[in-house]
Amino acid sequence: MAPPGPLVALRDARLAFGPVPLFAGLALGLAGDDRLCLVGRNGSGKSTLLKVLAGEIDLDAGERFLQPGTRVARLPQDPAPPGDESLIDYVTADVPPDDAERLRARAVALLQQYGLQPERRGAGLSGGEVRRAALVRALAPEPDVLLLDEPTNHLDLPAIERLEQELSRFAGALLVISHDRAFLSRVSNGVLWLDRGRMHRLDAGFDRFEAWADSLLEQEAQTRHRLAREIHREERWLARGVTARRKRNQGRLARLNALREQRARWLRPTGTAKLSVELGPQGGDLVIEAKHLNKSVPLPEGGRRVLVRDFSTRIRRGERIGLIGPNGAGKTTLVRLLIGDLPPDDGEVRLGSNIATLYFDQRRERLDPDATLWRVLAPDGGDSVVVHGRQRHVVSYLRDFLFDEAQARQPVRSLSGGEKNRLLLARLFTRPGNLLVLDEPTNDLDMETLDLLTELLDDYEGTVLMVSHDRDFLDRLATGILALAGDGEVRDYAGGYSDYLSQRDAAAAPQGRDAAAAPQGRDKGRDKGRAPAAGATDTAGKAPREANKLGYKEQRELESLPAQIARFEAEIDALERRLSDPDLYRRDPQGFAAATRDLEAARDRLSAAEDRWLALEAKREALAKQGSAAG
Repeated sequence: MAPPGPLVALRDARLAFGPVPLFAGLALGLAGDDRLCLVGRNGSGKSTLLKVLAGEIDLDAGERFLQPGTRVARLPQDPAPPGDESLIDYVTADVPPDDAERLRARAVALLQQYGLQPERRGAGLSGGEVRRAALVRALAPEPDVLLLDEPTNHLDLPAIERLEQELSRFAGALLVISHDRAFLSRVSNGVLWLDRGRMHRLDAGFDRFEAWADSLLEQEAQTRHRLAREIHREERWLARGVTARRKRNQGRLARLNALREQRARWLRPTGTAKLSVELGPQGGDLVIEAKHLNKSVPLPEGGRRVLVRDFSTRIRRGERIGLIGPNGAGKTTLVRLLIGDLPPDDGEVRLGSNIATLYFDQRRERLDPDATLWRVLAPDGGDSVVVHGRQRHVVSYLRDFLFDEAQARQPVRSLSGGEKNRLLLARLFTRPGNLLVLDEPTNDLDMETLDLLTELLDDYEGTVLMVSHDRDFLDRLATGILALAGDGEVRDYAGGYSDYLSQRDAAAAPQGRDAAAAPQGRDKGRDKGRAPAAGATDTAGKAPREANKLGYKEQRELESLPAQIARFEAEIDALERRLSDPDLYRRDPQGFAAATRDLEAARDRLSAAEDRWLALEAKREALAKQGSAAG
């Protein structure tokens, strides 16, 4: 049983890597039942804070407390590759000797679960394999405190789901940094928000974070407003009286300067990234047509591995297609086949007219680590870039992506993983394009930049191909999913990730001959020229006329839904007004939590009602058209 009180704690902690501290006066503690996520912007000090908690970095001031006998394990954001030792020796390096046999057996099982052979040598592992091995190394010793820095990066969806199951069984204190909202919602019971050197704590799961953070920011805005008015009064007084009463009023002048410094601290790093993509030349409706693609690669031991087998699809202008599948299944290979960057073994790919492709590189191969940020954006030696047909100074453009002027002259190697991704996006978006290819774009991005990227892609009128394991990102954006099974099969599904799950599960259920023969995926119902599948019958226009309208219950439901939607909207409006009270959380935290839950439930009810209304209305219109055609 874990000892009472925090297992590890920081008190009045201060740390700086320059004139401005990452944090000062910071206090936090992790108890045995804490399952916390740590959120904050890139560069706010999240990864550094995990290193401090693990005892790997000393504080400039303050105290780190660790319960005697407490074991702490940390997964780094960028784990160093193992040496030439076996993986089982690598992952059990920190196993306590008094329980070595049992924990070694546990390590073997974990390695196999994550697709790694225990006796394999560590040299030559891929980036994803290095991360999985490092994750097993953190999990194997059964630590009392587990610190995970972006554990889902480069993991495929099955591995992420296995990790969620493993963490659900973990008995110690957990603190995790991740941009993956779905993952955080499943593993957390509290949130630590590191914002401009200050720590805020929410004792509720990540699902409650955004409403809570909005309430804190609203309180901050009101405080800033009162502070600005006080500064204005002080400045008026100084203009009239400080000259005549200089010696007697130095205290008041000092107070004004302190107020100004306080306001500067409030305002310091509150900008957001400004992302936009210039749409390239207008092409036709068809962007990509693939017919019977086959692709295989040679295996080291001989023979070939099939990545894509007899795959055909059509992708049209404006579609946003997500590619999912296990690591090594061939997602990047399929993308390169579809954009004409890699020839198929068999089959044909045809691109539409005027296609201008922009490619976001997952492995950052195209960033020179010795180049400065300035030279990455202006390789010809100039001091400006052209964005949307307008000339912008390099430093001004970098500020749009949350870089400051001092960073413009720094080498790429000095950047964090999230900053490198932002730099790649900055360079990518200097060029126009109507086909945007994103290979794992969400890795290492902070949530605000990820939200802005999502909004940009949602507004983008071009076509998007995106390889991602981020379920929330796919649900918010994808109009279609290409799922690779790893054995060469590629299935095409309509909708986002949740839609893919429901369609996959439905397809796995027993079906009759006609159901199996029906068209599947995004092209279902839209290929007017496609011949009926074998075993299917063409019954268009042969149904009784009564089937050309909604049934009685559906018609009544359609008529009642607008009133329900109006009630839900009124309920949401009332709850939002209540939550806008900046003192509600301080005055009544339980009431604030209840109102937040009620608001989320009301929004879910509204969304379900709107979706149902749209579905019934679409069905009514389709039936009406069938009836008109039959008449």
